[in-house]
Amino acid sequence: MASAWRALRRRILTPNKKEAQLSVRGFHVKDAAARTMLETTGEMFLTGYAYAAEARHPAEAEARLELIPPQYRGFAYEGAGMGFAIRDGLPFGGGLVHRFLQGKAVDHVYMVYVGIGWALARLPRFRWARASAAAADPLLRWLVLDGYGFHQAFFHTDRYVRRQYQEPDFPWPAGGPAWYAGRVIDQGIGRAIWFVGGADPDVAADLIDAFDESRRADLYSGAGLAATYAGAADESELRAFQRRAGRYLPHVAQGSVFAGAARFRAGLVMPHTTMAAGLLCGITPEQASGLADTSRAQRFEVSDVPSYELWRRRIVSGLADLETAP
Repeated sequence: MASAWRALRRRILTPNKKEAQLSVRGFHVKDAAARTMLETTGEMFLTGYAYAAEARHPAEAEARLELIPPQYRGFAYEGAGMGFAIRDGLPFGGGLVHRFLQGKAVDHVYMVYVGIGWALARLPRFRWARASAAAADPLLRWLVLDGYGFHQAFFHTDRYVRRQYQEPDFPWPAGGPAWYAGRVIDQGIGRAIWFVGGADPDVAADLIDAFDESRRADLYSGAGLAATYAGAADESELRAFQRRAGRYLPHVAQGSVFAGAARFRAGLVMPHTTMAAGLLCGITPEQASGLADTSRAQRFEVSDVPSYELWRRRIVSGLADLETAP
């Protein structure tokens, strides 16, 4: 009976894998190789989500997640973060994401927080507090909104990408500041634009450049993160994206640092990660991890600017210092 209930829960909670197909989403297809990589990324996310939906406890899902190929394992952990957050937000749920993060998921903490944002996009707002309870880190909690933005751009592309919709007075996190929420959502939208554009640098840049100038820095940051973490672009294409980014290149570099650090922390560095990090931020994934950790460890002064934004600025400044060092 218990196994039948878990199977039913998986069917009810888990989106159809066809939703990850570029043709279903109406996304640009650059070539067969990029299409396969991007679609497999989406499928592995949904696989991780399914593992969480039917798991009796987080450790059961963890054992299955560790069998996912390294290139896609981080996305599967992200999907599992969404799945456990959905369950936390439902009646009789609670504590699953917290328990998940006590295991190997701690090495994927960035991805799990992003997955919580996907859950918020699927749950009614009165369930958000329960679903996001495990996102307690005052700095990393903003990644939840990155995940929310990615979800909205991925599944509501016309509204959020092509018509550049921006949600006013976003109600999460409860402690604010509310003005910053839209910026982090834009970072998630920018990450999704890499998928919407099929990892084609010109298509992605055209989509970003159609937005108001005030939003482009965060959008380019998100796209730089996706180009480094997900890949699907060769060296010449990444150089083309650099040229298109123009004065927003420092923001692309900051996103690339985040991606390199996330993959290094989880032990999932792939050849495309090293290549993209070298081109977009000028350092290795290991160095990106060191820069991210050092910038985060420094004391944050009390400010109206969230510590997450100060962290991002420190990374940009740190990259500039590396460029000018003898």
